[in-house]
Amino acid sequence: MQRKRTIAVLMTLLLAGAAFGQQTSVDYDHKADFSRYKTYAWAQGHPVQDPFNHQRIVTAIDAQLAAKGWKRIEPGQKPDAIVLYRAAAAERKQANVWGTGYGPAWRLGGGSARVDVDTIQVGQLVVDIMDAASRKLIWRGRASDTLSDKPEKNEKKINKAAEKLFKKFPPAEN
Repeated sequence: MQRKRTIAVLMTLLLAGAAFGQQTSVDYDHKADFSRYKTYAWAQGHPVQDPFNHQRIVTAIDAQLAAKGWKRIEPGQKPDAIVLYRAAAAERKQANVWGTGYGPAWRLGGGSARVDVDTIQVGQLVVDIMDAASRKLIWRGRASDTLSDKPEKNEKKINKAAEKLFKKFPPAEN
């Protein structure tokens, strides 16, 4: 009975790990008038250490904001909004359960099971947009996904995350 319970718990972990894909969420100040924001400038957040991925993130966000009609202005000019991002990576454990057994033998505890635990890297990106005059946060988007050892895969994930985050940007007026 204890073995069945252990296998059930491990299967739950396996399914939870398999279901983990790119996650995004957005929140914003419902009182903010997004129609008055047309220009933005970048501020220092907590960027990734890798300069290539830093540039990929900035480029992806710039592209999404430009598609929404926002214009990035040069330093020294007065923007309507300030954009910054924070990025971090963490390790997550993923259990993979392999079982053998068939029919009644499996239900009665026959067969065997093996559990492999893998460590995967998960990255999180948080994008903040603030009113430049008041420095009040008006919009926040979060995205998380597993990281790859291949830069081109990470670039695709960054672009996909930016697309998902800014899909309904600016928020519709209430």
